[in-house]
Order: sequence, then C-alpha cells, then structure tokens
Amino acid sequence: MFLRKPFGAIKAISSLVAGVAMLFSSSFAFASSEQEQLVDKAAITVEALAAQSDMEQFRKLLTVSKGIVVFPQVLKAGFIIGGAGGTGVLLSRGTDGSWSSPAFYTMGQASIGFQFGAEAKEMVLVIMTQKGLEAIIENQVKLGGDLSAAVGPVGKNLGASTTTNMDVDVFSFAKNSGLFIGASVAGSILDAKEDWLASYYGQQVKAHDVVINRTVENAQSDKLKSALKAAEAP
Repeated sequence: MFLRKPFGAIKAISSLVAGVAMLFSSSFAFASSEQEQLVDKAAITVEALAAQSDMEQFRKLLTVSKGIVVFPQVLKAGFIIGGAGGTGVLLSRGTDGSWSSPAFYTMGQASIGFQFGAEAKEMVLVIMTQKGLEAIIENQVKLGGDLSAAVGPVGKNLGASTTTNMDVDVFSFAKNSGLFIGASVAGSILDAKEDWLASYYGQQVKAHDVVINRTVENAQSDKLKSALKAAEAP
C-alpha cells in the first residue's frame, strides 16, 4: 500500500530547501514563468546527460522506459540534520514512442549524519514500469519504499540484462563533479505541484490528465520532448 500524507518532517525540509533553491535562480529574467524556466532547464539537463560518453545505458533505459522525472536542480543543505529537495518535471513515454507534456513534482529527502554547507546538483529518474509511473502520478510516493529504486547503471558494456530488468521501478542518475553518475534516492518522496499545472496550462488539471490522458498541451515543452527523443538509443 502506498504511503500517504502526512510526511511532515520531510515535506518541511523539502519546502525549506526548495525555497533556498529559488534564491539561487532569482537572477533569471521574469520574461517567462517559473514553470517555463523549469521546463527549459530540464531540456538542458537531458541534453547534457545524453551527451556524456558513458551514458549509453541511460539511453537504452530511456528507449524502453515508461517515463522520466527530471530535476534541473536539487539542493542539498544542512548541518548534522539536513535534507535535499527540488522541483522537476514528469513526462510519460507512450507506446508509440512519443513523449507527453510535463507535470510538475517536488522531491524531498531527509538525512541525518555529518554534513555541512549546501550543494546543488541535477538529477534524473528513469521510470521503468507502468506500476511506477501510475504510482507517482496518483500518489505521494516514497522511493525505496512504495517503489523499488536502483542506482542507474553507468558504462558502455554492462550487458543487456541491465536495461531489461523490469523488477526495478526507477533508476536514478545525478550530476556530481561535473559528470552524471548513478545516485541513490532511497527515502525520497515525490509529490505533485498541481498549482503549477494550472499556471502552465491555463486551466485546472491533474497530473493524470497531462501525462496519461494527454488532454492538454503546451508547445513551450516541445524542446524538452525533442531532447528526450534525441537522447534515446538508436
């Protein structure tokens, strides 16, 4: 059974970290909305990840995936008791290979242990199962709890079994020291930002309407869809 609200402590940390993250991005012009800026940054993240020479496994996973969540910035901050959080976009991949328009999600993760300062990084979650996609869309989901999550494989010759193991719901990749590597997201919670959907599509819609039913579109996301299609393995 999926975990549901409240996730008070983690949500509080996620909100705090997301607020700090907004300060980092305040230098961007206000000519476009927060949602449009996020979608544009997500396209850049996908392009950077796909261009990395040892990300052949990511491209193979993407080609057989059910969807993807892209976080252009996840901010990790704290001292002793800390957490990580950020806002990203969820898109589904149809049976015809087309990508849906984006829905907006937050991610929060609490941690305890020695840590100091703040770190911003990009993160991508590749959704491998229909169960995983539907769980993220319909619920507040805990990775590693409600859904199985594994560190994304990195390398060129890791074998076909890596990309065909459907026992894993989500594979994760993160940017560290300038390069994307596999990264753990165990304990992270995903939650929809429905207020952002209304702002981006100009009407009240749910994530399911956008990602599964595809009842609304926003042409501004075409660059992101194209980046995803170009990133797939030939």
